[in-house]
Amino acid sequence: MTTSPPDFMLNRPGALIAALPAVLGFVPEKSLVLVTLARGQLGAVMRVDLSMPMTDTLAHLAEVAAAAQPDAAIVVIIDSDGAECPLCAEDFDRLTDDLSQALAGHRISLIAAHVVDRIAAGGRWHCADNCGAAGTVDDPAASPLAMAAVLDGRRLYTCRQELQDVIAPVDLARCERLAGLIAARLDLAAEDPVRHGGDKRAGRRVRQAMAAAARVAGGAQLSDDELVELAFALTDPRVRDMLYALAVGDHAAEAEALWGALSRALPDPWRVEPLVLLAFSAYARGDGPLAGVALEAALRGNGDHRMAGMLDTALQSGLRPERIRELAGTGYRLAARLGVRLPRQQTPRAR
Repeated sequence: MTTSPPDFMLNRPGALIAALPAVLGFVPEKSLVLVTLARGQLGAVMRVDLSMPMTDTLAHLAEVAAAAQPDAAIVVIIDSDGAECPLCAEDFDRLTDDLSQALAGHRISLIAAHVVDRIAAGGRWHCADNCGAAGTVDDPAASPLAMAAVLDGRRLYTCRQELQDVIAPVDLARCERLAGLIAARLDLAAEDPVRHGGDKRAGRRVRQAMAAAARVAGGAQLSDDELVELAFALTDPRVRDMLYALAVGDHAAEAEALWGALSRALPDPWRVEPLVLLAFSAYARGDGPLAGVALEAALRGNGDHRMAGMLDTALQSGLRPERIRELAGTGYRLAARLGVRLPRQQTPRAR
């Protein structure tokens, strides 16, 4: 989410369409993108594949969009085959009518609908109802939102698959080996819970995780033993609560590097906790696209994960990152009680 001049979206479809990769984090293809507007700002930006069954999908989009109580919405349909197809134009017109009705049920006006062949400089767009308006897409790389994303440290991906590869397991044979080692570690802890539990050990595991984060950020590879101990540490809710706080600390980038490494190295279901930590870290710094794919993977691994479900709901409803950062306070309070010194909390920059 970001702010923008009031006429940026309403009067310049070519500029709005060019900005979508910066907001989504990747260049969408064969997609329907719904952009909500609230008090002259971009609200939630949601994307679905055109191949999905649309009846339930449009109802869900409207329901999610309504959570933030926007003033209006704009839809952009990206389809390289259909943008110049006369028969497809009827489908797009019907699709936008159905979406307009779904949004109207939540008192949201669909004020514009655009069809574009590709989101690239020179791409062609026209209105979905063949009103006669048409034009070219601005250069996405020159979009003010793209420049802001780069200055904010966000990477922009050429496609969604490239973004998903950031969290994809890289060594399936190692994952299988680690699954057995982690199970054995959990069995050992179950035999002597007093020895393997306690507040002091939780604090020690947090410090070990911070040390591992610094090494990973410096280019080090974690050994199997280190991965097993980190996976075991993340089964402790006290450890997880304190580690969430790292997302708003001076060494947040180091912590995020560790969560990414664990997401790619650990097997299911033990990669779920690193995925949620990665999602929280990405969300807290304003990288909704990375947070979204991490949460999607986490909820596939554990659909009942409370933190993942809460973050996913917040992300889809357009809750701003500064509100999410407030959750880190729990980790700082717990760390203070257990005598664990966490990195100093950062003051978020204005976006």
